[in-house]
Amino acid sequence: MPELPEVETTRRGIAPYVEGREISEVVLRQRSFRVPVPEGLENALVGRRVGTLSRRAKYLLVPLEREGEDPATLLWHLGMSGSLRIVNLGEPPRKHDHIDLVMDGGRVLRYHDPRRFGFVDWLKGTVDSDSRLARLGPEPLSETFDGERLYRLSRGRRLAVKPFLMDNAVVVGVGNIYASEALFLAGIDPRREAGRIARERYDRLAAAVKEVLTAAITQGGTTLRDFVSGTGEPGYFAQRLNVYGRAGLPCRRCGAELRAVTLGQRASVFCRICQS
Repeated sequence: MPELPEVETTRRGIAPYVEGREISEVVLRQRSFRVPVPEGLENALVGRRVGTLSRRAKYLLVPLEREGEDPATLLWHLGMSGSLRIVNLGEPPRKHDHIDLVMDGGRVLRYHDPRRFGFVDWLKGTVDSDSRLARLGPEPLSETFDGERLYRLSRGRRLAVKPFLMDNAVVVGVGNIYASEALFLAGIDPRREAGRIARERYDRLAAAVKEVLTAAITQGGTTLRDFVSGTGEPGYFAQRLNVYGRAGLPCRRCGAELRAVTLGQRASVFCRICQS
């Protein structure tokens, strides 16, 4: 599924084509998603101008303004298989192209989602007042996320460190791919109890999270079957994955066979030699 780097890549890819543009038409081919499209959304969007796009965890935030009305925000989540891309006006939709936002400049922001686990919702008032965003932890690339936070929140926790790292109340946006890769870089076995890991090792883990996410964003996200960036270009980070999706293959570092386990109902691949 699209993770934080893929959502950030999408934001950067579509921003030049939609920011400052007015929405002239909304084409809605499907209303049934994980959260149904709000009634009347089409009329509410037409005539509004798109502000500066932002991201919170895996949510894309699209601020919208119209003279004489209070600002509002589209909250977009790509779910398991969603993607947003820019197409030219008049380009025929593909199967599973569910929503078009037509811009006054002749470009179209098109939402594609085969599984329909994503959603788009209409937020009024401040973004921070939305319950889905209010409980989120810090962004992983911010200064408020560090080893001290991981160490402090992990004390007394018997949960394995990988699902602990993937808890959005601890830090947002570290999904299965990047948690696996960060734990490998930090040399930490994903099965270890979070509360039994020392502060020094958490410092290394926080640094590894920042390193792997920064690299993935720089290279355009991770190429998975369902993801393309906002401009239609695939990511390239998958070429550098050390453990994710490589169960049974030799470790790139030591040559030992990579093993797979299930943690928190998610597949986890690790090296028993390099991670302890």
